[in-house]
Amino acid sequence: MATRHQSRSAVIGLLYAHDIGNPEVERFSEDLLEEKKIRNRQREFALSLYRGVLEHLDEIDKLIKSHLKDWDFERLDHVDKSIIRLGAYELLHTDLDRAVIINEAIELAKELGSDNSPKFVNGVLDAIEKSSKEKE
Repeated sequence: MATRHQSRSAVIGLLYAHDIGNPEVERFSEDLLEEKKIRNRQREFALSLYRGVLEHLDEIDKLIKSHLKDWDFERLDHVDKSIIRLGAYELLHTDLDRAVIINEAIELAKELGSDNSPKFVNGVLDAIEKSSKEKE
């Protein structure tokens, strides 16, 4: 049985494909999850995250842009952008523990990103988390 971490990793793959302009990714998202043996509750979890990010993409991207220091959003690495988008969505639209969300994003950045990705992802998500706490 797949874990939530594996589900999030699959979501990053789906978001990455969407970001680079693969028009078929939504149509084949369930097949891709099945290929990675993400089933039942974890499949529903993954699909809810993926669809939630897409549903709130404009809001999420605007928020990310507001927290980038000396970075051009359009030039961000697609993997880093996908991880940050997922983390931002979870911080804003789920009741999951904020520390767990950020830790998961950092772990995904270590696995999927470059050497600088974990620190970058942590910095952006930490800033988003702090600003969302201030609004509460």
